[in-house]
Amino acid sequence: MSAETCPLCDATGAVLRNALAYARPDDRPLGRGHFIVVPFRHVADFFEMTREEKHAVIELMDRVRERIGGEFAPDGYNIGVNVGAAAGQSRMHVHVHLIPRFRGDVADPRGGVRCVLAKEPG
Repeated sequence: MSAETCPLCDATGAVLRNALAYARPDDRPLGRGHFIVVPFRHVADFFEMTREEKHAVIELMDRVRERIGGEFAPDGYNIGVNVGAAAGQSRMHVHVHLIPRFRGDVADPRGGVRCVLAKEPG
């Protein structure tokens, strides 16, 4: 996918931004208050972002957390980045998920992101 056809290159719906990145509600939310933070530059791999882009993304994560906290008062958060198709990345433009979590939203939250992988038999 090129920058011309990439939906994440379009910052429409951004509610926060800085010079290098923007934040908006996820269009496929896993729960209320789920946001993504996206660098403006079309880059697929988190590890290929510049140091400045990474800092800009983290700065927006802090601002998004304040916004989510004030609006939804979650009990915790998951932060997620999928890097590569094997890791589940379906939109080849870096985006970092900030997912508010609430007591009782799943029966047993222990394991957090470790629960995305099926347990190996044995």
